[in-house]
Amino acid sequence: MRVLLVEDDAALSLGVTRALEREGWQVDCLGDGRQAMAPGLINLYELAVLDLGLPGADGMTVLRAWRSAGAKQPVLLLTARDELSDRVAGLNAGADDYLVKPFDLPELIARLRALKRRAEGRVSETLSVGDLKMDLSHRELSYMGEAVYLSPREFALTEMLMQRVGRVVSKDAIVARLSSWEADFSENSVEVYVHRLRKRLGELGLAIRTVRGFGYVLECCAQPCVPSEPGDGPA
Repeated sequence: MRVLLVEDDAALSLGVTRALEREGWQVDCLGDGRQAMAPGLINLYELAVLDLGLPGADGMTVLRAWRSAGAKQPVLLLTARDELSDRVAGLNAGADDYLVKPFDLPELIARLRALKRRAEGRVSETLSVGDLKMDLSHRELSYMGEAVYLSPREFALTEMLMQRVGRVVSKDAIVARLSSWEADFSENSVEVYVHRLRKRLGELGLAIRTVRGFGYVLECCAQPCVPSEPGDGPA
């Protein structure tokens, strides 16, 4: 999951970023409200953590700008104020949840997971396709009870495909999910990762089918799959 963190406290921002990265999420940080309102910026993310007390433009102004522009991403507010009126104002402005500072990082992570589940229409932290199971809470993948080890980006790509099993996942969506401001991740990179996963998951009875011009689809096979050469080309 790609998260936008808007927080001007450098120490807090670093702590939250490290905690979320340990969960396997990609985090981009901003410390100024005006930067966060850049046109289309919020649409690069699946979820946002937004501090209310920001320089440039306060968090409430940023949140209203996002919602006015049609952004539907879940937003969790961070606030140093525990007044009921502030919480109500934030929720009425379009926030999905809030945390009062100081807070414990495990609670923040739990709330973000809940927002992600809600946005995806899920009630569980487990994904299953055939005999392949993914535990999103512990970032673990297993096949018939045996651990399957993948790199962080391979794991993130597998998560995307499992979440949309039987449906096309576009290259653009994969690039947006697996890239960050500090990394150069292109459509060619997507093809490399899909090629690796196609071989690995094929051994587990799953196929990644290329839908040319659109993207990729994860499908179950009756038996271990051998990737065909035509399926390895660009989508």
